[in-house]
Amino acid sequence: MGDYVVVLEAPIIVRDVETSEDAINVAVSKVAKALNKEKLDFVRVEIGYSQCPVCGAHFESAFVIGSVGLVGMYLTIKVYNAQTIEHAERIAKAVIGKALKKVPLKVYEIRELTEEEEGDGVELD
Repeated sequence: MGDYVVVLEAPIIVRDVETSEDAINVAVSKVAKALNKEKLDFVRVEIGYSQCPVCGAHFESAFVIGSVGLVGMYLTIKVYNAQTIEHAERIAKAVIGKALKKVPLKVYEIRELTEEEEGDGVELD
């Protein structure tokens, strides 16, 4: 049994926004509200970053076209007592997917939990 930190990528679509900052604010609020409704306040929400293919610079993954925004977000969850890395991935997707229905979730990173990172998360008995 292992303990893991699972980071999932999620694309969040928001409507009626004018700027990328507006899109980010609405997306974070939307995701936080959905997670809090399911009592998943231990999931860390962060804005995703993209890399410019030309210059290599990183920038926030928020794009607005015609008052519709697409915001890339990272959702981080700690999974305890998972049998394998794949099991930790399935647990994370199931837990977060319960709150964010119809949002495709893709694994960005999975790593073993270190002692200083221990705290809130999902534990299987």
